[in-house]
Amino acid sequence: MKSILNKLYNHERLSKETAKKVLINIAAEKYNDAHLASFMTVFMMRSITADELAGFRDALNELAIKVDFSDYNTIDIVGTGGDGKDTFNISTLTSFVVAGTGQKVAKHGNYSVSSQSGSSDMLESFGYRFTNDESILKKHLEKSNICFLHAPMFHPAMKAVGATRKALALKTFFNMLGPLVNPSSPKNHLLGTFNLETARLYHYILQEEACNYGIIHALDGYDEISLTSGFKLFTRNGEQIINPEDLGMKRIEQSEIFGGNSVSDAAKIFKNIIEGKGTEAQNNVVLTNAAFAITIANKNSSFEDAFDVAKESLFGLKAKQSLDKLISA
Repeated sequence: MKSILNKLYNHERLSKETAKKVLINIAAEKYNDAHLASFMTVFMMRSITADELAGFRDALNELAIKVDFSDYNTIDIVGTGGDGKDTFNISTLTSFVVAGTGQKVAKHGNYSVSSQSGSSDMLESFGYRFTNDESILKKHLEKSNICFLHAPMFHPAMKAVGATRKALALKTFFNMLGPLVNPSSPKNHLLGTFNLETARLYHYILQEEACNYGIIHALDGYDEISLTSGFKLFTRNGEQIINPEDLGMKRIEQSEIFGGNSVSDAAKIFKNIIEGKGTEAQNNVVLTNAAFAITIANKNSSFEDAFDVAKESLFGLKAKQSLDKLISA
């Protein structure tokens, strides 16, 4: 690792092959915590290259415990995190709203590193038990239209750096990798990124693959559609800027989607929204993200139709039923 770090300190870039090898060594716990922290810090100080990101991703995918959901038309709805906005769990709520419409969701997630509550924190607080057993996960998909893939149970490299990431409490390149390494290789993705550069890297990588995707970056820094500003959307058809007004939505204030100061606060907000008791701003953010997810998984859906379907899922308590079935499974 010392030679790798010296190269990086000299502003050299890693080849795809070297990046892959380093991650494989990280998973094998060949480096000490100081070297790990130094390695991760480099990529906070300068941009990661497409080759480096692709190499890291190849390593995680090669080492991952895979699950086969090829019989299902699944979608993953996940953001990088690390946007520092402290919102409520928008992508997790969105996932349950989408599941409530009948669309199968294979949600990949982890504990929060840089905010109060990640998807794993939230589901664990509700009593969900993480598993990497494919047969159990398929039962979850059948019963509740959603299953949850807790990243450390599928990715040994993520587990190996968990303590260091938590100690740093900052976004690292692992935030960037998470959305790209769902171990079930879903056919559809709605991915959010904390910056535009990462969105472009995702677009570069995913356009080479046989999947449907939408990549979102809010222009004021959120890793999801926040309705606090316009957002950039990348798909196979190119890129565009979409403003809330273009969707018939009102712009909202950042304070309206605040997620609280603890997992307990976030859980209360989550429950309130999924029970159909959220504020107009909270509901519209979730429904807008859900509508875009539905249009990605079902290309024939218009945004307006998808929004109506999502609305029925949320206010008809179908999203809540998906959550209840998953927790009780």
